[in-house]
Amino acid sequence: MNPVPTLTAGVLFFADVEELDAVGPWEVLGYWADHVAAFPVQVVAIGHEPGVVRCSKGLGLTVDCDVEHAPPLDLLVHPGGDGTDKLQVDDEHLAWLRTLHGGGTLMASVCTGSLVFAAAGLLAGRPATTHWRYMDFFPEIDSSVEVRADDRYVDTGSVITSAGVSAGIDMALHLVSRLDSPEAAAEVRRGIQYH
Repeated sequence: MNPVPTLTAGVLFFADVEELDAVGPWEVLGYWADHVAAFPVQVVAIGHEPGVVRCSKGLGLTVDCDVEHAPPLDLLVHPGGDGTDKLQVDDEHLAWLRTLHGGGTLMASVCTGSLVFAAAGLLAGRPATTHWRYMDFFPEIDSSVEVRADDRYVDTGSVITSAGVSAGIDMALHLVSRLDSPEAAAEVRRGIQYH
């Protein structure tokens, strides 16, 4: 008898990540994993090195594993925040994202995480969104990105982008609906009292 496969979702933590960009989707995915999912779901905190990451507003978050030792990921959530400025020009980070995407990992971003995806070439010719304040950066990074300024999130199949902060929660609920069912997403929404 074959064991039931586990869906593994990674949330990326990095220096100066926006707290709610990371923790909002973590709450949704974690609640789904612990209370709702009809199959095993594992949520892991990933960073470029293990230990505590200091977020943009000072909160310290602990990374479970670095990117080299992370389990194979079915989903990566890439938050935004001030730290994305450095990640947009970090060749090693961009190559890692391209490798994940090329290997079939579903890629999801919150806020300026989408600008990092654009820098990695993951949004070429695709529609995408980000925080309203950063929409004008898309053409500077990749002029082929179709900017969707009014969308809370945009799902293009293998890449999903979302606008700022609370839109990441909306996107994470969409992920639950897509990966499990609309009923599961509704149950998570009720569980975390998000309306």
